[in-house]
Amino acid sequence: MGIDRDQHKVDNVLAGRAPFYEPGLQDLVRENVAAGRLSASASADGIADCSVVMVCVGTPSEKNGNLGLAQLRRAMEEIAEQLSPRSKPLIIAIRSTVFPGTTEEVVLPALAGRKQLSVVSNPEFLREGSAVQDFMEPSLLVVGGSEETAVREVADLYAPLGVSACLVSLRTAEMIKYACNAFHAVKISFANEVGALSERLGIDAQEVMNTLCQDVKLNVSPAYLKPGFAFGGSCLPKDLRALIYRVHALDLKLPLLESALPSNEQHLRRAIDAVLDLEAKRIGVIGLAFKENTDDLRESPVVSLLEQLIGKGHAVRVFDPHIRMDAIYGSNRNFILESIPHISRLLASLEQILTWADHLVLAQKQSAETMQCIHASGLPLMALVNGTLGNPAAGGAKFSQW
Repeated sequence: MGIDRDQHKVDNVLAGRAPFYEPGLQDLVRENVAAGRLSASASADGIADCSVVMVCVGTPSEKNGNLGLAQLRRAMEEIAEQLSPRSKPLIIAIRSTVFPGTTEEVVLPALAGRKQLSVVSNPEFLREGSAVQDFMEPSLLVVGGSEETAVREVADLYAPLGVSACLVSLRTAEMIKYACNAFHAVKISFANEVGALSERLGIDAQEVMNTLCQDVKLNVSPAYLKPGFAFGGSCLPKDLRALIYRVHALDLKLPLLESALPSNEQHLRRAIDAVLDLEAKRIGVIGLAFKENTDDLRESPVVSLLEQLIGKGHAVRVFDPHIRMDAIYGSNRNFILESIPHISRLLASLEQILTWADHLVLAQKQSAETMQCIHASGLPLMALVNGTLGNPAAGGAKFSQW
């Protein structure tokens, strides 16, 4: 049963007509109304007989950009009115796009005190113009909530589609919707900016992007899509600076590409602030190079971190399994000696750091053996890199939480 205050929509469905144009929708409405599987009403009375209610109301933008939740609040009031005489279980699945925390702050309070009621988040990922196909062949199915039975029951509704559901927490489900749409917007903007620059340079933009997409290991893949520490090294910062310099020389404005380095600097600042907030006298930093399995120190974000810690008067020691000052030479050596001339006094073995430090900061992925030693030490651990958990017993955490 579809419930909507718009009588025009209700009348269309009851007559077997789609209330708006969407390829393939007209036939589905006509066939299912005729078969008695689909009905519609302007009244919420029918909720009393339902086992699952999917809330799909609009959340339009307000003038300040915030979401308008008036329709969601009204829908919750109408649902709550139907629950008083009800005794059997009911699951409410929020399909509307809402900011993380909205279900907890708006939906749950409106239903407070109602027994045998569960609420889950089940965001939709349907594109206008291909919504029917996207529903029948979903690229992503997400159900989030704190009650496992309710989450699985909603996920099971989609079982005939043959897709595995991602079962997550309530807020995670809400956030995934925004992450997906933001990523789509970023991809479109990136392609358009590369296209604008290519056109100005007389280069075939389609050929550039088609070739870029041939790399499914790094470019079009999960690579680099895990929250973690800031990027550094001898390539990304240098090439971005050169690109932006040339963009400005061509009198172009490419805001997305221009924002990459400032965004990275802000992320590094957040990490530094989190470490500076630690109540520890002696901080052991694990990792010095800009990433694991290299001794390249050029533009390593860890160097900036050390500069701040030392400048604020913290006692610091550093361990990196691949850094030996007597083996560093050339531009790599010049960079580190200019940035931290007393680096040799900070370097220590893992054993020395584990017996000296009050708190550890993991700034680089380490081997399983090294991580085993770190956890065995029992020292509190803050992990700045992705995919590596801190010591839960000691209050460690992923950097992504800050």
